[in-house]
Amino acid sequence: MNFVLARVLCVLGGYCFGLFETGAIIAKKNNVDLRKEGSGNIGTTNSLRVMGVKAGAITLLGDVLKCIIAMLLAMFIFRGMFPSPDNGYRLLMIYAGIGAILGHDYPFYHHFKGGKGVACVGGMIIAFSPVMALVALAFFVLIVYLTRYVSLGSMLAEILAAVLVAVFGHYNVFIKLQGDYLIEAVVLFSLIALLCIFQHRANIGRLVKGEENKFSFKSAGKKKEEDAAN
Repeated sequence: MNFVLARVLCVLGGYCFGLFETGAIIAKKNNVDLRKEGSGNIGTTNSLRVMGVKAGAITLLGDVLKCIIAMLLAMFIFRGMFPSPDNGYRLLMIYAGIGAILGHDYPFYHHFKGGKGVACVGGMIIAFSPVMALVALAFFVLIVYLTRYVSLGSMLAEILAAVLVAVFGHYNVFIKLQGDYLIEAVVLFSLIALLCIFQHRANIGRLVKGEENKFSFKSAGKKKEEDAAN
């Protein structure tokens, strides 16, 4: 199979997985319309704040898993077609993950208005490199702990992920990509980080003005605020 066609198929397949909106499904079962509550976002943070910890955790898990499943499916399908030493299937996994993120962020059946994709990106990093995921997660937790800004932690963690791909690839550890495939992977992770920043543009405006709401588990399910991380 042509590698360009494989890229396209992975993005399209991932997009289909991304259309599974965990937060909206959980909200419907709880007779809540997340698009009219809190930040109006269907992601983990708004689910947590509007419906509580359990609903937020389920939303997080669902959004992470849909990206992981899309990437693992791409791996199983294309690993035999693009085997080692090039590990082309590893790059195709990234494309499947990007498709899932785009499906989550821009579902066609909701006029391309979805979540912010942070949990999906988390799933993509986990499937691509568990070690990288642990580093990014620790960094995210540290930023949120120090600032109480989930949006800031999300953006910085995704930027760090792009940096880690470049660093790990340079030293040939953990990610199993080299040469042109590594360069392409760095570009793709950088684009995802830029997408995250774009999706959080309203949050950035509030951060600059000092108006961004700080996160607290004590307020989960009670506050209906205007900030959301994904």
